[in-house]
Amino acid sequence: MSANLKTIGTPSVRDRVTKEEWQMRVDLAAAYQLAAVYKWTDLIYTHFSARVPGTEDFLINPYGLMFDEITASSLVRIDAEGKIKDDPVGMGVNEAGFIIHSCMHAARPEINCVIHTHTRSGVAVSAMKCGLLPISQHAMRVHAEITYHDYEGVALYKEEQARMARDLGKKSKAMILRNHGVLALGETVREAFEIMYYLDCACQIQVDALAGGMHNVQLMSDDAAKVSTAALQRPMRPAAHKDWPALLRLLERRGIKYAQ
Repeated sequence: MSANLKTIGTPSVRDRVTKEEWQMRVDLAAAYQLAAVYKWTDLIYTHFSARVPGTEDFLINPYGLMFDEITASSLVRIDAEGKIKDDPVGMGVNEAGFIIHSCMHAARPEINCVIHTHTRSGVAVSAMKCGLLPISQHAMRVHAEITYHDYEGVALYKEEQARMARDLGKKSKAMILRNHGVLALGETVREAFEIMYYLDCACQIQVDALAGGMHNVQLMSDDAAKVSTAALQRPMRPAAHKDWPALLRLLERRGIKYAQ
């Protein structure tokens, strides 16, 4: 089956949005398609969002498309109160997605992208009392700043938003939603994607390692953890400008037309 086969046809919105919004749409659509490649999907659920530059509005997936169907033009634009401003495919948005993502964007105005997943490994670690353990180099990308939010049920109520924002804090870019899943935040789509990649890999590694029992797991020393974290979060890392173009080339090699 062709990778370009679409079940929903969407006319391009490129000519009726700003250049800045279009670029954000392209990057966010690429993140959705990459998530399909890396199997971060959960049927039509979970959401990635990105702030429309210069506004309080944000882009999110239409409620009913699989991640591998999403393109730059199919994304829905909504405002901070949940009012739909532009819905090219007419599917609306998932209420739970709005509750979580609007909360994150409002609490952290410097954040431009929020990625939320329900991968098996992410949910498994979210159910562990120990949380994310310092047992892998991957974990060091997020371990020092990760925060936790206790499960309150399906995220359908605005009353939970204040508690979620409180638990996120003012600096963290990674959060584990207990018994639910994980969140990654970034000033760019690229940064949020990288954080989610390391977080999800760390969760997979932890699940595999704990299969042999906690008594067999070697924790890092505090000094090793600090050194690793500093290296992975140092300014001007080459990855900051090399990994995203490489990921976009992966999509292009597969013939995935996300930028339309």
